[in-house]
This record gives sequence, structure tokens and C-alpha cells, in this order.
Amino acid sequence: MPRLIGAVQNVQVQAEQITTFNASGTLTTQPLTTEVEYLVVAGGEGGGTGCAGGGGAGGFLSATGNSVSGGSPYPVTVGGGGAGTTSTGPTDKGADGSPSILATPTPIASTGGGGGSSGGTFQRDAGNASPGGSGGGTGHCRSDQPNYPASAGTGVPGQGNPGGTNNTTPIPGQASIGGGGGGGGAASPGGNSERNGFPPGIAFGGSGGTGSPSTITGSDLSYAGGGGGGSRGAGAVGPGGSGVGGDGGNTSNPAGNGTTNRGGGGGGENESNRVGGSGGSGVVIVKEAEIINGTSSVWDLRTVFRNVKAGNWTS
Repeated sequence: MPRLIGAVQNVQVQAEQITTFNASGTLTTQPLTTEVEYLVVAGGEGGGTGCAGGGGAGGFLSATGNSVSGGSPYPVTVGGGGAGTTSTGPTDKGADGSPSILATPTPIASTGGGGGSSGGTFQRDAGNASPGGSGGGTGHCRSDQPNYPASAGTGVPGQGNPGGTNNTTPIPGQASIGGGGGGGGAASPGGNSERNGFPPGIAFGGSGGTGSPSTITGSDLSYAGGGGGGSRGAGAVGPGGSGVGGDGGNTSNPAGNGTTNRGGGGGGENESNRVGGSGGSGVVIVKEAEIINGTSSVWDLRTVFRNVKAGNWTS
């Protein structure tokens, strides 16, 4: 008969488990889990309107080794995206995104994105954009305006980056126009809009900052890209970061929204004064690794050889 070597032991096996929260809820860990890997992305912010800045992305946090207790409940909050604005005043901007929180014993909280500022009453007197997980981009601001220079929103270190700007100085005999700066993304700042339009009446929006990739679900996906800046006239729009942030708007195309449950910023709108793009909602993803506790007894080598040769054991 086959012989077992060593005492028979009780082996505990727990399968890998990935839990995705697209809305707020409760994480209940498996019985053997003592730590988790996580991705926590906040809601992106909305874009402004009137040659406006794009919204910044929601804060991005991802790591392993967050300590938990097995078989325990932990509240999860998923932040919503901020709405774009239809108001063009120098103090108007898209709404900030809301934070996402994984409330383990060491809580993980990502900050909602900051709103992009509108271009102002005459598309040249934009105010400051809002800070956030990633900061919003500014609309066009000219040096003869009281708000000059308009400041892009700052990002939270370790979560995101600042937005882009478009501060210009008039040149005699030339039109001083501009689009909006892009919102910041998790991996890079938002791009600045070009200084002046060429041909006359046209200016390009700044690109949204790039998002960060994650493979926590088994798929390689990008999260938290910034919204693109709005153009002037038919100028090229600022593209949203990593396909997650919304594109900026121009005469032909309205500003795009950030991707739902990916934390993208909303695109800034052009001077047509349509509503800026809304930020995408956030997401919380938790991964519990496979666990095997205890070691089974082992077969002697003669038994292993005979069973492999007979085709009974294939590995």
C-alpha cells in the first residue's frame, strides 16, 4: 500500500477574491484574510465653460499590505463625479469630485478632483481653478485682466498632479485669445493651452493629464485621467487623459464627460457656453490573495514514481 510520511495535517485553503465597488457598500473579508491589496480612486471634477479648463482627475491610491481582520466588515465609500458648469463668470468653475474611502483599520482615502475654471465673461478673465486629488485647469486669462495670472489647481502629492493654464500677454496688432488648460491626471500634469490663436479666432485646448494603470482586476486599465481643455472657435480640443478624462469642447463637439467608475475629469467647454463635461465617478477595488495554511503529509518517492508512470498523477 502507499505510505504517507509524517502526521496527517489539516490544510486550510482560501481562494483569491477580487471585490469591485462601483457604489458605496461594505467589504466583508474572507475568514483567513489578514491583509489586502487595494485601488481607491475618487470622483473626477467637472469642467468649466467659455474657453475653459478641464476638470482634474480623482485622487489615485494603490498599494498592497493593508492590514485587516478575517471575516470582518469594513465600510466603503465611492465618490461621485462633479458636475460641469454653464456659468462663465471669472469665479465660476466645475464642481469638485467626492472622495473615495476604504475604511480599514488604517483607512485609505483618496481626494476628489478639483474643478476647471471657466473662461470668464469675455473668455479672457478666467479665475483660479480648484485643487483636488488632481487639480483643475484654468480658462484663458489675459494680462490686462484683474485675475491675471490665473492659477491652476494643485494636486495632492501621491494622488495626482496640477492642471494646466493659459495666461497670455496681448501683442499689438494681434488677437490675444486662448483655450483652456487641461485638468491634471494621476500620472502627469494637465497641458497648457497655446498662447494665441492661429489662424485668427482659433486656439487649441490643453491635453488632460495622463492617468495611471492598474492590473488589480487582471485587466490592464487606466484610471484618473484629466479632462481636456476647451478650445476657441474650431480649434483642436484638448484630449482627455488616457481615454479616461473627457475631451474638451469646440464649435462642433461638446465637452465630454469623464469615464464612469474610472475617476476621469470632465472636459472644458469652448466659448459656445454649453455646459462643461462632468467628472466620472470613482471606484474601490480590493484583492484578497489565495491562502494555503498547513502542509499536508507527503508520499514516499516510490509511490510518486509508480503513480506518475501509470498516469494516475499528472503533476
